[in-house]
Amino acid sequence: MSGWPKVRLEDCAEIVSGATPSTSEAAYWNGDICWATPKDLSELEGAYISDTPRKITRLGLQSCAATILPPESVLFSSRAPIGHVAINTVPMATNQGFKSFVPNGDRVHAKFLYHWLRRNRPYLESLGNGATFKEVSKAVVSRIEIPLPPIAEQRRISEILDKAEALRAKRQAALAQLDTLTQSIFLDMFGDPSTNPHGFPRRPLASLVREDDTINYGVVQPGDDLDEDEGVPLVRVGDLIGGRVRHSELKRIAPSIEAAYKRSRLRGDEILVSCVGSIGVVALADESVKGFNVARAVARVPLALPTNRQFMGAYLRTDFVQRYFTSELRTVSQPTLNIKQLAETPVVVPPIELQQEFASRLTGVEKLRTAEGTSLRNLSALFAALQHRAFQGEL
Repeated sequence: MSGWPKVRLEDCAEIVSGATPSTSEAAYWNGDICWATPKDLSELEGAYISDTPRKITRLGLQSCAATILPPESVLFSSRAPIGHVAINTVPMATNQGFKSFVPNGDRVHAKFLYHWLRRNRPYLESLGNGATFKEVSKAVVSRIEIPLPPIAEQRRISEILDKAEALRAKRQAALAQLDTLTQSIFLDMFGDPSTNPHGFPRRPLASLVREDDTINYGVVQPGDDLDEDEGVPLVRVGDLIGGRVRHSELKRIAPSIEAAYKRSRLRGDEILVSCVGSIGVVALADESVKGFNVARAVARVPLALPTNRQFMGAYLRTDFVQRYFTSELRTVSQPTLNIKQLAETPVVVPPIELQQEFASRLTGVEKLRTAEGTSLRNLSALFAALQHRAFQGEL
């Protein structure tokens, strides 16, 4: 156990909240000031954010409580969801979903704080309060204590964790390349769904669902996270990785809560689609997740036979469908694709023989994916062990 002092975040960094200019004022938007949202962080590959899809003007900045963060600040999403982290490389403002940190360089190294926040995400999520969605307040964030070794030691620890993270990133990139290969095979066999060159029939997604079931969301208010031997696993958007459900770090909910959501309990043969926040992430549920449940941000699509799940999973990932999802979004507190819009997704339906041939051609790709996935899980376990040792002062 380290003998490092524990220091409140408010004593080693300035804590800065974000804000959003009025979206009805055109003069506030399309300026030159980067403006980040939690969704922007969810799509990052790596620790750094250097640009944002939306930008605000100086007038927009002055119209609200947003503040420009200097480079090497640590952005932390404090709601919807809690726990995304990044370091900005350029001056940047954020929306109200952040409690960001401007580190005191003499006390805390930005990358050390970044790694500590990522390591402690479950703890940070547990601090959230709110009825509609959980949020960590500025007052709560200010009182969080972190272990602070000398700056030189913080830098050394950060470099070790960076190297381990780089190995994981290479493995994740290899898996992404396999996803690209899958899409290439799809387009080669079926063509671009937007033009449907083979003239396959089109049907709404809801018409391909089991007659005794329906497309639905999951648990709205999951309650506290329980121990492994007590709770029912809950699949959230962040658990949909590489076309499968990640089993590590699953939240577990009380059986009494889960019982109220029998309609969204997994049979292990569905397709899952993220519908809140990060839209359009697709994963196949299998026997390993039978009996699990899904969160409100995840939609469960119980396909009827003979529709092939491998075909449908690849189809829902096509640019055509992803553009459809984006065009149908509704934004309240965050982007949302509702069940009606998802059910109306236009599906090009080739003959089942072609769907099955596609699935067969994916067999070799899936073998590679399995091997790469195993390697990634091993690296992730190593990284988690290094994180634990790092903040215990054992590296």
